[in-house]
Amino acid sequence: MFVEVRLYATLRRYAPTSPSGVIPIEVPVNATVASLLGAMGIELTEVHIIMINGVISTLTSALHEGDRLGVFPAVGGG
Repeated sequence: MFVEVRLYATLRRYAPTSPSGVIPIEVPVNATVASLLGAMGIELTEVHIIMINGVISTLTSALHEGDRLGVFPAVGGG
């Protein structure tokens, strides 16, 4: 099944072929957010906010065909 992953801010470096940070990815049927991010080589400690289809989610959330996964790092600033 396919999901759309949207990487924001500093996490975009994990999608070097997509300057916008948006990439379609094929995942197994029982995939979770954590398993997908791990397969992408993303350190889970870098992830601060996870949204699936616009709803706050967790690393253990299941993914389904056509989901839009938004992944945000912690944001700093002053």
